[in-house]
Amino acid sequence: MVRWLNLLKANTRKEYIELKRYLPNTLAMLFTFYFIFLGMFLGIQVIGDPGSQDINTQHVIVNYIFWFLAFMIINSIGWEVINEAMRGTLEQLNMSPMGIWRIMTSRLIATTLLYAVMIVFLLYLSMFTTGQWLNIDIVSIIPVLILTLISMFGMGFIIAGISIVLKQVQAFLQILQFILAALTFVPLSLSPLLAYLPFVKGVDLVRDIMINGVTLTQIPAGDFLILGFNAIFYLLLGLGIFFYCERVAMSKGLMAHY
Repeated sequence: MVRWLNLLKANTRKEYIELKRYLPNTLAMLFTFYFIFLGMFLGIQVIGDPGSQDINTQHVIVNYIFWFLAFMIINSIGWEVINEAMRGTLEQLNMSPMGIWRIMTSRLIATTLLYAVMIVFLLYLSMFTTGQWLNIDIVSIIPVLILTLISMFGMGFIIAGISIVLKQVQAFLQILQFILAALTFVPLSLSPLLAYLPFVKGVDLVRDIMINGVTLTQIPAGDFLILGFNAIFYLLLGLGIFFYCERVAMSKGLMAHY
């Protein structure tokens, strides 16, 4: 446990230093997502139905916040692998006593903690901009969010595994952001099977909490079972694919080459 805590502390410090050192890039990223939200909001105001503008705006706020969260968590680990490979340090991570998967897990957690601060800032900035104040029920949101994040971590490991083998996946990561947008914006009313896609159910439950005022005790047990199943399934799937790709990369000598 102490080794895990030290690893998490070291990687949190690393991620924080990089965000701080490249502050213009960090700010540009925040403003980019904020301007995307402004475009969505203005689109609702101009061409949306006046009778449903408020509820549509509330949905857009929640959806785009989760899009930002999913984009940062799932894409970040892919970029981490690419950067380590370009620096020539990927093989060193693999030779670490902690193992590359533990290092990547700690970086995922560190990234989530740091970007959570940005997400809270964007959330309140969006609510202030639109005048639509959502129900921020921390007690109800946190359990749902944790299970949703676990499924996102699983997807992140899939991307990391692919990145270890293929190295050049930047174009795929750019396409992935639109796939993530579709998963966060899609309503479950289209098909009940969508609930079994990664983090879709979690986003739907958080929407109910923040928009409709649903409390933790009002969420059906079946919804939590689906959420828990998704978390375990996608995490195990992600780790399985990551370990397989790691073995392929080691057998082909890809760890030491970019």
